[in-house]
Amino acid sequence: MNAWVPGLVLALLLAGCTPTRVDERAPLALPDHWRHAAGTAAADLASWWQGFRDPQLDGLIAQALAANHDLKIAAARGREARALAESAESALYPGIDLFAGGGRDQRIDRVIPAPTAQGIALTSPVADSVSGGVTARWDLDLFGANHLRAEAALARSVGAEEALRMTRVALLSQVADAYLELRGIQRQSEILRQSIQVEQRRLVVVQAFHHAGLATRLDLDRQEARLRGTEAAMPSQDQAAAALIHRLGILTGTVPGELESRLNAPAPLPQAGPPIPGLLPGDLLAQRPDLRLAQARLGAAAAELGAARADLLPKIVLSAGGGYGALALGGFPSLVEGVYALGSGLAAPLFHGGRLRAHIAAADARLEQAGADYEKTFLLALEDVENAFVAHQAALARREQLAQAAAAAERAQAAAHAFQQRGLTDLLGVLDAQRATLEAEDRLAQAETAAVTTLVGLYRAFGGGWVADAAASRNPEVDAGKNPGYSVAVAR
Repeated sequence: MNAWVPGLVLALLLAGCTPTRVDERAPLALPDHWRHAAGTAAADLASWWQGFRDPQLDGLIAQALAANHDLKIAAARGREARALAESAESALYPGIDLFAGGGRDQRIDRVIPAPTAQGIALTSPVADSVSGGVTARWDLDLFGANHLRAEAALARSVGAEEALRMTRVALLSQVADAYLELRGIQRQSEILRQSIQVEQRRLVVVQAFHHAGLATRLDLDRQEARLRGTEAAMPSQDQAAAALIHRLGILTGTVPGELESRLNAPAPLPQAGPPIPGLLPGDLLAQRPDLRLAQARLGAAAAELGAARADLLPKIVLSAGGGYGALALGGFPSLVEGVYALGSGLAAPLFHGGRLRAHIAAADARLEQAGADYEKTFLLALEDVENAFVAHQAALARREQLAQAAAAAERAQAAAHAFQQRGLTDLLGVLDAQRATLEAEDRLAQAETAAVTTLVGLYRAFGGGWVADAAASRNPEVDAGKNPGYSVAVAR
């Protein structure tokens, strides 16, 4: 009875060991600075959009975070992954089942002929039986297969959380982009309406000159063509604004036209903005959700490889059961007895036609893919940030130059008015100066829109829009600013 106890103690001691586990790293070549960095200011990455100081933008983002369907889908996937991780972890513990049963049995042996038509049936006594008890089974994880599978499931659960954060980061940038572009288009539409008025006034002047013989029919047709072309741009502007309002409706979880009453009225483009973040390249490892997702996938692939190798090693199963049974036969007293059983078993793979080795080779290939994907994702993240820096700097430079051009156009318009009052130029000269001023303002409005949307792109590239806490960190060395890659336990 006690012969199995030393074996159980030894198994419990070995269960904490995982001989298929070794350290594996995916080193990254981290640059120590950005090539095109434009600032090193401390920035609030978690709620960066508040730096625009626009209450309507804040309200849209709050509504999107509460009602966006992509976020709901990603959150549900996260709950699914956590449930699967809990299911995988349950394999580490014994399984205990309760059983109970009962029945009544009576057997008809034969029928003896009798004067009646039915005859006489001879039956056995009635037997009532009942039984119940518990059974337990424990697959001792001597070589870590179950532990590693649980780790893989947990890594996939963490990856689902990072996917949710990726969705959040993308959503924030989409809402901010759409809103800022809408305000920019509304400003351009206002300038376009002023331009149409100028072209209409110019057509009236050219018509008067034509009647007076001071302008040709060619001059008149050219001006009318310019007016109609300017007017034709308005439907495109209205269509673009409506499409952006519809997009914001979908992003905030409403029907496409729900926000028209809130957003149809033009509002100025925010002039303030959050500071340019001063993160270093190594900070992306902890901040960007796509990199954290790639790390989680690498960890899952590594654990799955270790579990596949552990399948080559023996498995020990302990089982136990206990209960009682009662039998009552006819009118005799019930017979009651208690039973128990203890057992253990050892199984080791002998021949599977190369299936286990093939599983190991496939898991090894998946780990290699995950490592390459992690490195590639990091390089793409660096590219994303560098491009965002370049785009923002170019937008700022263009805005500055076009602001100077608009100021010069306004000075030219003021001079044209002064010349007209002194009789040195006609009304056409003044209208031409107004036309040039409006064209400069239109280009400036486009540049101002690009300046704020590229700033949104910069925060998206840095992974802004969520807060990393110490409890959620899976790599303390990364949080400390080091470059260990991502350390996982696998067997190669």
